[in-house]
Amino acid sequence: MSLRMTQNYTYEILVILSILPNICPFQPMQLLDTAAYLKNIDFKPKSIFIVHEKLERSLPKHSHTKGQLTYVEGGIAYIYIENKTYIIPARHYVWIPGGREHYLNVRNAATVTHNLYFYTEDDHLDPFYQKLGIYPVNSLLFEMLVFAENWTGTVEKKDPGYHFLVAIKDILPQLSTKSFPIALPTTSNSRLRPIVLYLSQNFAQPLTLENLASRFGMGERTLSRLFQSTMSISFLQYLKLLRTVKAIELIMLDDKSTTEIAYLTGYNSLAAFSKAFFQLTNIRPSDFGKKD
Repeated sequence: MSLRMTQNYTYEILVILSILPNICPFQPMQLLDTAAYLKNIDFKPKSIFIVHEKLERSLPKHSHTKGQLTYVEGGIAYIYIENKTYIIPARHYVWIPGGREHYLNVRNAATVTHNLYFYTEDDHLDPFYQKLGIYPVNSLLFEMLVFAENWTGTVEKKDPGYHFLVAIKDILPQLSTKSFPIALPTTSNSRLRPIVLYLSQNFAQPLTLENLASRFGMGERTLSRLFQSTMSISFLQYLKLLRTVKAIELIMLDDKSTTEIAYLTGYNSLAAFSKAFFQLTNIRPSDFGKKD
């Protein structure tokens, strides 16, 4: 995105921000039960539907016609789609194309999710809207999303603020060019599930393919092939991903040093932890979660 385009967007948005408080007072929305929530998303296909929540909620697997932007604040949310668990850290958002079956899980009542469901009639104009992606939120998008808290429920073209919300959707392809890469595979395989559960509970321990295979009564080669054939990932890569997810969870709690987190996630040195974390996220653990 060019500097001039960014400046133009910023100027237009600031103008909108300056006049909207006088014409669009915030109207709080009653907390929806799950069935009502899902029904209301697509109730008016050409509208924008908005829900802001600060609670633990685990929606069942579902899909909707509208595209979804979910911004996470103050913690981590998880999205499960196509046998993978995607982690959405604070100060990031996920874009879910319309029609993709998924479910979202928030495990901490202190985590706030801002959910904007957009019409899809123009999504064919940009490939961005056809792809699942998790992206960092820069300062411009952050301010726009914060101001979007002035609306809840269904917002139609005739309503004040509709064009401001449209601007959020329109600016996403220009601002979101690099997706956050952390996706942890899941499995329903009866042989591999207990092994994956064991790893999730013991990720801080010294773990090798040899001792894991021995614990579950199979050969190293058999276990290696099971990871690869079932989840299309090697044991070592899965373990590295798992430890990175757990490290991100600890980083977002903001009560431990990077060195402490390194040892709590199974690394025997800060250098080894930092190297592995950077290889997967392209961000140093000490910089992760910082505002731009």
